[in-house]
Amino acid sequence: MKIHKVGLRFAGVSSLVLLASSFANAADPATAKKDMTMSDMDHSSMDMSDMDHSKMDMSGMDMSDMDHSGMDMSGMDHGSMDMSGMQGGKAPADARSPDYSNGVPYGRFGKPVMMGSLPLWGVSVDDLGYQFDDDQINYEFDTWYGTDSNRVTLRSEGSIQTKDDKEIDSLTSLSYWKPLSIFWNGEAGVAYDTENDKSAVMAGIAGTAPYFIETDARAYLYTDGQVRLDLGAEYEWRLDQHWVVIPEVELTAFSKDDTDNHITKGFNEFGADVRLTYEMLSRQLAPYVGISYETALGNARDLRRQEDEAVDSNSLTAGVMFWF
Repeated sequence: MKIHKVGLRFAGVSSLVLLASSFANAADPATAKKDMTMSDMDHSSMDMSDMDHSKMDMSGMDMSDMDHSGMDMSGMDHGSMDMSGMQGGKAPADARSPDYSNGVPYGRFGKPVMMGSLPLWGVSVDDLGYQFDDDQINYEFDTWYGTDSNRVTLRSEGSIQTKDDKEIDSLTSLSYWKPLSIFWNGEAGVAYDTENDKSAVMAGIAGTAPYFIETDARAYLYTDGQVRLDLGAEYEWRLDQHWVVIPEVELTAFSKDDTDNHITKGFNEFGADVRLTYEMLSRQLAPYVGISYETALGNARDLRRQEDEAVDSNSLTAGVMFWF
């Protein structure tokens, strides 16, 4: 009986505590707002077309389980909604400077420039040697000025006789140079041939064929209508870091006969040369020794025999190659 009275007293106190808590929640709107949830509400038949949500504060509302499938929001006004904190949108006009410097000065060295856009120059002497049996000096060089995409090139090749009348035979051209593809470059310009004392218009292509064979083909249109075609191929067979064997072949052809200048129609000359070079420490200087061979082709052989000239010739050569 005593225990029963204690249980009734505890139950009464608990009821009073729950009742007081309910009144406290009703009196505090903030607490009621926090406890408010719409997860079980059905909005499928609600019409919100005329509602203005521009000033609504829904920061504490939980709508994770709300069903909005039937809600009509076509007439809602979102013009005043603040979405400045959302990612995306248009960047400010001054977000990035045109030169990507972001306002940082370049200093005393000035604005950086890519090396490929700077005009440079170079000189390459592919051959400067002496032929012992023919007693002559052979030379071949080219010099250029410009960029990797546009250049002006001066090129000359020929021979200088060191005996008798010291005759000079040379073919010199001034041309515009431009890459045509990754491995090929084009040339076009004017040329002068001292052997027949005539000027010409020149066009050609030079580059690297498969298996790293350096190839060039140049055509010359002379003022008298004669057309000359020069073909050449060269390969560098590297033995080690310094010793290199370089075989080279050349062909020359003409479009018509010119007996005054010892020229016949078709292929006239074939030349072959093999050099053993030694590249110095900087590889810009390479002395060489080698063997050269030249022969007349086709009708040019008969013409030389008629004029009592040599048809074939071979010689030891020695010289130097360099570039800077």
